[in-house]
Parts: sequence; C-alpha cells; structure tokens
Amino acid sequence: MAVFAVMMPVLMLGVVLALGRYEEWLLPSARHPDEPEKPALPH
Repeated sequence: MAVFAVMMPVLMLGVVLALGRYEEWLLPSARHPDEPEKPALPH
C-alpha cells in the first residue's frame, strides 16, 4: 500500500506532462508568439 501511495503522484505527474505534450502536438501554434491577438469582435 505504501508503494502505491508513493507511485501514484509520480504516475499522475507523468500523465499530466504527457497530455501537455500531446496538446502541443495536436494544436500547433500557427502564429508568431510575439504577434498580438486579434479582437474577436472588431469595431
């Protein structure tokens, strides 16, 4: 039971990091990072 308590946070951290990498791969940034965002509703 103690091994489970030690391994669970490590596994959860691995899952969160893996999902972050998957999101970056799935949704690549198409614009330049320094470019300002356009307004959703132009006036």
